[in-house]
Amino acid sequence: MEIQGKTALVTGGAHRVGKAMVMALAGEGANVVINYHASADEAEATAREVRALGVGALAIQCDISVPEQVQAMVAQAASEFGGVDILVNSASWFQKTPFPTDDFQDWHRVFDILVHGSLYCANYAAPLMKAGGEGAIINILDSFAWRPQRDFAAHSVGKAGLLALTRALALELAPEVRVNAVSPGPVLPPPGYSETKQDRIAKHTLLQRWGTPQDVADAVLFLIRASYITGEFITVDGGEQYTY
Repeated sequence: MEIQGKTALVTGGAHRVGKAMVMALAGEGANVVINYHASADEAEATAREVRALGVGALAIQCDISVPEQVQAMVAQAASEFGGVDILVNSASWFQKTPFPTDDFQDWHRVFDILVHGSLYCANYAAPLMKAGGEGAIINILDSFAWRPQRDFAAHSVGKAGLLALTRALALELAPEVRVNAVSPGPVLPPPGYSETKQDRIAKHTLLQRWGTPQDVADAVLFLIRASYITGEFITVDGGEQYTY
């Protein structure tokens, strides 16, 4: 798919890796819809940066776990730009969910954003893509899909579910819409990571270093353009998977 002139919707696109993907798409000439839940200031700042590149930007607040809100968001994007051609499901809520538990609220919230939210976004964007004759959906995974970590059961199951959703939607939406995934490794330290911890993580990659959000964005751009790839995923982790 040619990216220039298309419209992309990026969930969780206000900051960090989500912003890198937004800016990469804008740099290739796409109008970008920046979905956010609570990061209004960051989303508007990112939208201004996008517009400075000479393309359209629209920041939309939406809780993607609520299907009615997603439907309204996609309708607003279509009204503003004429359709949605590219969807990047990047939103997540990285929250501990120890198990067993007496309170499933956090479990449901994590899972609702990762799996149900991605499903809702694809559900309402895919008909617009099919009407336009082509489309690309990229789901953002991480290593928890293959290597669950203690106290993060919901996130691990959610990311594994998102991988399964990638394959299922590739089957359901072919041939017009291709659905793939990108699985980043250590590309951006979370707030509060000490230099010692960052160095330890870097040494657990074959390349002995952290990647960057741009590395993830580059993989996303590749999969959008790769017209004969669907139902697949790319791991962007510097070979971290081979050191465990």
